Amino acid sequence: MNRRLEVIAAERGGWFTRPDAVAAGYSDSELRQRVRSGQWLRLSFNSYVDPRGWPADEPPWERAIRLHLLNVRMASARLGDVVVSHQSAAVLHGLPVWGTDLTRAHFTRVASGRARSGRGIRIHRGTPAVDELVEVGGLRLTSVDRAIVETACTTSYEVGVVLADAALRMRLTTPERLADVVRRHRRRHGSPAATAAAQFANALSESVGESRLRVLLANHGLPAPQLQVEIRDAFGRLIGRVDFLLAGVLVIEFDGALKYGNTADAVLAEKWREDRLREHGYGVFRVGWADLDHPRDTAARIWDALKRHTAGSGNKQLLVP
Repeated sequence: MNRRLEVIAAERGGWFTRPDAVAAGYSDSELRQRVRSGQWLRLSFNSYVDPRGWPADEPPWERAIRLHLLNVRMASARLGDVVVSHQSAAVLHGLPVWGTDLTRAHFTRVASGRARSGRGIRIHRGTPAVDELVEVGGLRLTSVDRAIVETACTTSYEVGVVLADAALRMRLTTPERLADVVRRHRRRHGSPAATAAAQFANALSESVGESRLRVLLANHGLPAPQLQVEIRDAFGRLIGRVDFLLAGVLVIEFDGALKYGNTADAVLAEKWREDRLREHGYGVFRVGWADLDHPRDTAARIWDALKRHTAGSGNKQLLVP
């Protein structure tokens, strides 16, 4: 990219148009060749971005978010009477967007008009209330609460739980505020998913994996876990803070990527912690990302572990499915 086009793209926030490229001295054939070779990527509205300065080791999901935000900013500047909404608003609020489609930027019309979809964008109908609009990074978008409701209505209950848990944990909303916005939109298509997600949300879920694991446990009738429990020995010394504790006897830990670091010391510390938990009568069950993709099998294994440790502890009150 020549210096003139670099300046134009920087002024726009990282993207440029075909007329921009032509004005900077590129021909249409050069533009097409650069797109074919991957030097430039095409967004919607005949707009482009040069990705060569991006980190080479950028994870795919971070690359998807980067492209999505560029598309949001580009389309927002060119559409006019819209606000950023749905999962696009959730991204701008800093919420995790597991399970959502980021191939299109989502907007809602401020004025009257029909919904429509095109390459890289989707425009929804509906006029947000004044208190459902905010400004972030120079863009108008729907509030955290409305973005959660919109996204849950158009995706799934599980996605709604992930978003609501994160928003509560980050103190971007409160249970009362979220419940109020859910009630406002109770006639939306898909609103039962949003309602259930808001009711199930818990600020103590510390990651996407923990939120999804809570959904898995509830879906398969397992006891509601205690979250982020500090377990101590008879002298009050902390053994460990665990993700979930089921029926007072089974510790469930979600092992996300890099949770314990890569050092031998971290691995040994975690082994010592787990050994101490077992010495004090607790069972320990670990769940990883792959286990969440096989919910029935994972739930059955947790039930088996819970029954064993409940029987061993003398607690006979466990309900068996």
